[in-house]
Amino acid sequence: IFQVRQGCGGQKLKPIKICIASSCYIKGSYDVVESFKVFIKEYDLQDKIELFASFCLEQCTEGVCVKRWDEKILSVSRDNARYVFENEIIPYI
Repeated sequence: IFQVRQGCGGQKLKPIKICIASSCYIKGSYDVVESFKVFIKEYDLQDKIELFASFCLEQCTEGVCVKRWDEKILSVSRDNARYVFENEIIPYI
């Protein structure tokens, strides 16, 4: 059973799914996961965002697939992880 955790004030945490399947793993999904963990702590978003590992999101042609809570798929690498987090995650929380 999947259960959504709640942050402060009973607010549901916004899920971010990071693909760890073969193609994305080779492209650096481990580094993206670790980077996002750091950014979540750095921006004090532990009560707003929850990371999940995911298998293939079927859009891995460019980079590691990251699926935002609103179903938008982002293409992320270790080189653009901070940019994506700051411009595609934070403004939409």
